[in-house]
Amino acid sequence: MTNEVLFSVSDGGAASITLNRPKALNSLSTEMLKPIGEKLKEWQANDEIKLIILKGAGEKGFCAGGDIKTLYKARSSQEAFKNAEMFFEEEYQVDMAIYHYPKPIIACLDGIVMGGGVGLANGASHRIVTERTKWAMPEMNIGFFPDVGAAYFLNQAPGYVGYYLALTASVIPAADVLFANGADYYMTSEQLNTFLRRIEQLDWHTLEISTALIELMEDCSSSPSANSDLASLQHKIDQHFSKNTVEEIVESLDSDASKFAQETKQLLLAKSPSSLKITLKQLLDARDKTLEECFATDLILAKNFLTHEDFFEGVRSVVIDKDRNPQYIYQTLNEFTDKDLEKFFQDHHVTVKE
Repeated sequence: MTNEVLFSVSDGGAASITLNRPKALNSLSTEMLKPIGEKLKEWQANDEIKLIILKGAGEKGFCAGGDIKTLYKARSSQEAFKNAEMFFEEEYQVDMAIYHYPKPIIACLDGIVMGGGVGLANGASHRIVTERTKWAMPEMNIGFFPDVGAAYFLNQAPGYVGYYLALTASVIPAADVLFANGADYYMTSEQLNTFLRRIEQLDWHTLEISTALIELMEDCSSSPSANSDLASLQHKIDQHFSKNTVEEIVESLDSDASKFAQETKQLLLAKSPSSLKITLKQLLDARDKTLEECFATDLILAKNFLTHEDFFEGVRSVVIDKDRNPQYIYQTLNEFTDKDLEKFFQDHHVTVKE
């Protein structure tokens, strides 16, 4: 288990954290998050460490999210439930530590970056996307909700673009990630390799860190070859996703004959109605919240989802049986009432029967 995260430090003071579960697309487990949290604390106190690189092993991606199979076991026993709760607690603590970190953290969003992977990288001071980036908050596909501080950062995307990304679980390339404020720089994979080599070679003890880092970033970065589709769709997205209820969003899309609106409506109607409603409320409530308040809400919601049948059904249909045919308890938006919705935002300290 100890090899699932690799830590290294260059002579010049650049430290690296490498997620090392390439066969599982570097999905995060509690066993990975604990040492990351500990190492961040240790490196923060160590004056020899000047900056940190966050990357994923293998060719396919940075991190595809949390280890869903572990969460799926949550209803099997009290112990499994506690383990799932602990996973969320560890994950959110590490994510927040990265937001508040006093030294530069460079996140390499090369390849697949989804869910928990986005959460891990989003607080980094320098976030790099490449031509291989496939970025998403895909929780809606498994009857869950976009956690890891998503309500905070999706509200920072232009207009209602963050709402669209959360509710549709759309997968987007580099240009769109930059447009949505999910990254700061674009490099080709080749440029990224050069950049990382140069970081390892420099003696950061002798440099003015922020200036040298910006110069190196600008030297190695370029622009994506394609323009952002989200930018060109923003007018349409704002028109439909600025509503206060999911029903109104669907109605708005329904009254628009454009291909985009009709396809988006079908995307939404294929999701779990309870997840859609919870997520929209989560995003609307988060507009005036601090990062810490957003994570506190995420923890309440995550724990309540661990006792929600539709979450387990969503995971079963996508991850376990892979039939992509979820039979949700709440099949329509009407069935999941405002009372049901309010309950999700209350801290119940639920227990699971053995």
